[in-house]
Amino acid sequence: MKKIMTMGEILVEIMASQRGQTFREPGTLVGPYASGAPAIFIDQVARLGHPAGIIGCVGDDDFGVLNIERLKRDGVDTRSIHVLKQAVTGSAFVTYRKDGERDFIFNISNSASAQLTPAHVTEASMKDCGHFHVMGSSLFSFRIVDAMKKAIEIVKGQGGTISFDPNIRKEMLRIPEMREALRFILEYTDVFLPSGNEVTLLANAADEQGAVKELLDLGIREIVVKRGAHGCTYFDAQHRVDVDGLSVDEVDPTGAGDCFGATYVATRSFGESPEDALRYANAAGALAVGKKGPMEGTAAMVEIQQLLASHASRETT
Repeated sequence: MKKIMTMGEILVEIMASQRGQTFREPGTLVGPYASGAPAIFIDQVARLGHPAGIIGCVGDDDFGVLNIERLKRDGVDTRSIHVLKQAVTGSAFVTYRKDGERDFIFNISNSASAQLTPAHVTEASMKDCGHFHVMGSSLFSFRIVDAMKKAIEIVKGQGGTISFDPNIRKEMLRIPEMREALRFILEYTDVFLPSGNEVTLLANAADEQGAVKELLDLGIREIVVKRGAHGCTYFDAQHRVDVDGLSVDEVDPTGAGDCFGATYVATRSFGESPEDALRYANAAGALAVGKKGPMEGTAAMVEIQQLLASHASRETT
């Protein structure tokens, strides 16, 4: 089976231990946890038993070792993670407000992750890649955008497919070159994985229905709109499929969308129908929000199947 690969930020997350805790005064922190949206995505792919690999950069430090060892333990091919001697691994400090919203302090743009360049993407490292996933959060420098373009062109040249989770800040779209780069990625995208209102972010249409038609006309084969606890919706040129969310207690939502996307992409690669892939993806997202720590909620297929079975039995009683 061809490998699913991704590229981008690899970092550690350090979390405030109490809800409502501020970083403006001393407090108890927990972590470090392995993190980074592409890293969470690819870890979930590997947990499902699908060949998986990631291209990225970490510093020559314990945070870098923590990430590499965690990904390797879960089955990810880490040979294309570059350890940079003169850089530090990225970090994110996270605190939760009392209303559940999160505040972050990031060190990514000055970390090893920001030193990723097209030179780190080689045909040799991607020769077994049949599917490449682009995470919008990784597109924070034009060197990384160029690296993404190179990876996409290699994979497409090999007959592979591309998925794209936009996950981008709106202010990025004010930069003409960035909007042009995102349009380039969209034109190569086979599977588009926006969250909620992101479906209209890169389209001219102002409503979901119009945006979906516009994106499908562009050549995208499948669009999956993630709706969090409300489930998800699949669109292709002929069909729409809605799948309800699963009711679970939320502990930490970080990484849930990445686990959802990874499970959808991997199970479609395994040959599952869109509806079954959505069910598995919903369950993966639900399991992710039940664990504290961004990568702690990645799940094996048996755990996903058990959650779905338990919810099905509740519905019949």
